[in-house]
Amino acid sequence: MRFIMGFGVPGVAAVLIGTSVATVAEMRGVTPTEIKIGQTMPYSGPVSAFGALGKGEVGYFKMINERGGINGRKVDLISLDDSYAPPKTVEQTRRLVESDEVALIFSSIGTAHNIAIAKYLQGKNIPQLFIGSGASKFADIAQYPQATLGVQGPFRYEARLYARYALASNPNAKFAIISQNDDFGRDYLLGLKDVLGEKYDSLVTNATYEVQDPTIDSQIVKLKASGADVLVIAATPKFAAQSIRKVYEIAWKPMTFLSNVAVWVSTVMQPAGLEAGIGILSTAYVKDPDDPAWKDDPGVKGWREFMVKYVPDADLHDTNYVNAYNSAMTLEAVLKACGDDLSTENILKQAYAIKDLELPMLLPGIKINTSPTDHIPVDQMQFMRFNGKSWERFGELQTGN
Repeated sequence: MRFIMGFGVPGVAAVLIGTSVATVAEMRGVTPTEIKIGQTMPYSGPVSAFGALGKGEVGYFKMINERGGINGRKVDLISLDDSYAPPKTVEQTRRLVESDEVALIFSSIGTAHNIAIAKYLQGKNIPQLFIGSGASKFADIAQYPQATLGVQGPFRYEARLYARYALASNPNAKFAIISQNDDFGRDYLLGLKDVLGEKYDSLVTNATYEVQDPTIDSQIVKLKASGADVLVIAATPKFAAQSIRKVYEIAWKPMTFLSNVAVWVSTVMQPAGLEAGIGILSTAYVKDPDDPAWKDDPGVKGWREFMVKYVPDADLHDTNYVNAYNSAMTLEAVLKACGDDLSTENILKQAYAIKDLELPMLLPGIKINTSPTDHIPVDQMQFMRFNGKSWERFGELQTGN
């Protein structure tokens, strides 16, 4: 699938833009009337539910373009399918850089996938912004100097919060974790280890799955046999739903934490069986449009109006579209701050200089901040519990840093 937004623009010679020292010819993917950006999305494959992110971002920039663009330029977002396969991510990213000549890569989905393209993008001097991953390794500035984490709670921070909460309830708790066998899943293991320390090996039983696996039933049975009191489901939507369902079927009743990338009611909790999910804990950093608390909230009303007009076929219960809205709005703020200088150097400078940016669909009190030494846009979350119909938030904002 290929979504293309934007307008045909004739080639131009090097032209000074305003007072900028950079010329159009020096600014990759930029003309006086357009900026071209690219991304890869799993529109097909095992996590196609995440394709909603790309659809939402395409819709957002369609809206921006109808309003005149950013600093007078339309945004041409090229969104390509990679089927959630890292080799295809590499192939499609090369196409975006070498054929489409994009100025930056934005919000590409997947931890292993973004790792697979990082060195290539660095070699080509292409920013890798607000990636579709909360993996802590992207905060390593020495290794990933041109990347920022997504506009979401980092996985490792999330797992630390779960471990602290479980131990506060039961200091002698034993943990079981079902995790995807890649850097996404391993971040949750690292978060548990950060809290449990030297006790980790004696307190944690881990079972993994591959994204190509048809089922994870045997792994869940193994984890129950470990005698664990706590279960952490570090899985993408399909496998999260399978985990919840199997735990319910075998009458296992651990304190259960669910990765916040898989909390969607329509694509996870309903397929698992709503009754099976009662009492499961997770974390939130965005407003859930289904939460009655936001019924009259101006930010949620604005999001709904955007969705109805620009993503009309979307499921309004799918919070992936909220994340898409937040990510696109953050990139919009960065590009606005760039003014007429859309060189790689200035794009990165502005991406690492976000100060107290409030987004209408982030939870109150959560603000986006970055700096040259901090590439993590969001570091706060709030606990929530599934009641059989929806998620109910409780407690104060927490940070896992």
